[in-house]
Amino acid sequence: MTSDNLLAIGLAKQAAIAVLLHNSKGPFQGLPRTAGWGYPEPYTRDLMFSVLGIVVSGNAELLTSIRQVLDTLAKTQTEKGHIPSLVHDSENRGASDTTPLFLLATEIFRKTVKEPDFLDKAVKKSLLWMEYQSPKDRCLVAQQPTSDWRDEQWVLGYGLYVNTLVYSYLQLMGFHKRARQMHQEMEEFILIRDTKDRPLQEDLVTRDKPYYAFWTYKNFKSERFDLLGNSLAILSGMASSKTADAIIEWVENECTKMKARGILAVDLPPNFYPFINPEDPDWHKRYADYNLPGNYHNGGVWPFICGLYVASLVAAEKYELAEIKLLELTKLIKAPKTKDLEFGFNEWFKSQTGQPMGQDWQTWSAAIYLYAVKCVEEKRTLFFDEIREASFRGNS
Repeated sequence: MTSDNLLAIGLAKQAAIAVLLHNSKGPFQGLPRTAGWGYPEPYTRDLMFSVLGIVVSGNAELLTSIRQVLDTLAKTQTEKGHIPSLVHDSENRGASDTTPLFLLATEIFRKTVKEPDFLDKAVKKSLLWMEYQSPKDRCLVAQQPTSDWRDEQWVLGYGLYVNTLVYSYLQLMGFHKRARQMHQEMEEFILIRDTKDRPLQEDLVTRDKPYYAFWTYKNFKSERFDLLGNSLAILSGMASSKTADAIIEWVENECTKMKARGILAVDLPPNFYPFINPEDPDWHKRYADYNLPGNYHNGGVWPFICGLYVASLVAAEKYELAEIKLLELTKLIKAPKTKDLEFGFNEWFKSQTGQPMGQDWQTWSAAIYLYAVKCVEEKRTLFFDEIREASFRGNS
């Protein structure tokens, strides 16, 4: 990497920490805010993802801030173990990813501060809650539409993203047997029959494509590509080395095709594709207002997801490609929506134009950038190395 590139990354790292420090105190009980101006609320999922960047930053003030977040979630947790969508509001319920994110983030924090029993009671309650999220009383967990981070997109039944979170915390917390069972559920055919009495599969593996399906339930499935879920599948070792290589090759080839068609203006992958168009059967009327093709959850470019994609490239030992994509991400996070900002760390970008469309100084955009840099610098994926090693041992 050239000295100019190293300088650019160094400046971006400093800016990311400045953003996180700025956001570390908000108007709700002094809890961190989700974005510098647009989102003053402490959204649970955003702050749980930010743990990855905060722990690698080594910043004591940020670690204290995230401890406060975790302590507060333990207090606002429901009686049955569910974690709310807003850190301070126990009544803001219904998210499918907040509880698994809490379990993963808490275990990462425990290992960082060397407090293995931190929030033990709350963790046990959340583990039990997650067991009851499986309709088949097995390992894969199901969800309602718009209940995960995609609050403007349908994910029905067994979603890839949420299940990669569950798999990750199970491996990191030492529940290797349950993780192996979960892996088998995702990989095996489960035969059911439709009205024509033909065997159908219900799993998260696409048989004619090299990646994991977006979601599946009984005889319904979406085989559109979910970058976040597939990146986490690679990071966690849910995807074998061979599968990881095939996923990455497919992503890069598809991005080249999208750029040639004029529907991708940056050298980073959208969070989701092919985009859902109004003529498609999985289009919903509300998408016309909030989720147009190439926008938001329907194919926007999200820096926090691109950061995790960079980390997945490191996990797959694609070190040169990881450097290239990190430099592209470094360019992207500079672009602000608000004037006079040197670094925008914007929430999301429109795929067709590369223009920032979300909120500037987004906490998880800054935090996951720090994590991606650390992964590229050290050629390892902190915490996920441990998860992946356990996965490859158990699945070999």
